[in-house]
Amino acid sequence: MPAPNKTRVIVGLSGGVDSAVAALLLKQQGYAVEGLFMDNWEDDEEQHYCTSAEDFQDARQICEQLGIPLHKMNFSSEYRERVFKYFLDEYAAGRTPNPDVLCNSEIKFKVFLEYAMRLGAQLIATGHYARSEKSNDSIRLLRSHDVDKDQSYFLHAISQQALCMSLFPVGTILKREVRALARDAGFVNHAKKDSTGICFIGERKFRQFLAKYIPAQPGNIENSTGEVLGMHQGLMYYTLGQRQGLGIGGRRESPGTPWYVAAKDIHRNVLVVVQDHDHPLLHQRSLSADNLHWISGTPPAPQFICTAKSRYRQMDQACHVTVVDAQHCRVEFEQPQRALTPGQYVVFYKNDVCLGGCVIDRVGPVASSNRPTVAIHARTAA
Repeated sequence: MPAPNKTRVIVGLSGGVDSAVAALLLKQQGYAVEGLFMDNWEDDEEQHYCTSAEDFQDARQICEQLGIPLHKMNFSSEYRERVFKYFLDEYAAGRTPNPDVLCNSEIKFKVFLEYAMRLGAQLIATGHYARSEKSNDSIRLLRSHDVDKDQSYFLHAISQQALCMSLFPVGTILKREVRALARDAGFVNHAKKDSTGICFIGERKFRQFLAKYIPAQPGNIENSTGEVLGMHQGLMYYTLGQRQGLGIGGRRESPGTPWYVAAKDIHRNVLVVVQDHDHPLLHQRSLSADNLHWISGTPPAPQFICTAKSRYRQMDQACHVTVVDAQHCRVEFEQPQRALTPGQYVVFYKNDVCLGGCVIDRVGPVASSNRPTVAIHARTAA
């Protein structure tokens, strides 16, 4: 990796504080820094337009303060084809996708990287909370020092080539230090709220947004024995483990006892719910997964022990991984896991090193139930 002395680095500037401080740190280290703002969602909603315009103005002001050029590019067609289409297909299939992973692997560390190289960059940088280090002939992806903000989970699918050409300047400091650096530098966004919502699309009223693209198909809500309890508005609107918004509270036989989404029966268009936070249908010990990606390019071994996360905020869970082939694996957890969700990612770690990850395809309950057919279904639409 080139030394800082005048190495040309293009930073992906979002208008947020993390990428702004990434640019600040790189300039202080002696890199020749430039910024690039991506506006990758074209929408006729005024609120989104105003938010994007505000973000761009923040990015432009940061660049003016740092004395660096700012480029602006729209990759909306690539985003719709490589990320948003997958997002819609997965929801239409009754699964729950995580578009942030594809945003990184397909847009930020592929399309943006390729464009930055055409602009003459030698490296790119982002405001992600992660670290990288050289190990033998490859680059390893590591967790950030700020464990509460670590984003290696969302970066597990980027290529080895992209990782070799990327810098993560804020990965070695804490979020509070990032804000302090931004405040001391006089950045307008030093106290700006962290972005949330769908990658590049932002916060939306989710049901209304999804209904614009996928027709809702209402159906029955049933308990684990097949009793109809009510109607759902469309399986795409619900996720496993969900408690709120089911519309079946206050039933006479179970007053005040909450219901949880335990499964989606895609073939019958039925939402299966159970009572009790620790119901057996909500806990599984094993899963099968596809779309395997290893940071190093190859798995550690055909079978190995590590820890894994099946959702971003989850604590590491001990597991045994069996690699079936280049695209598939099986994972057996030491302890039952709650609400493992098809469409989400399971990401593997050895201490601080992110090994890679894959998409959860099927999961199975720990204990048998009266209705084994309500076990969570795999993908039913490609």
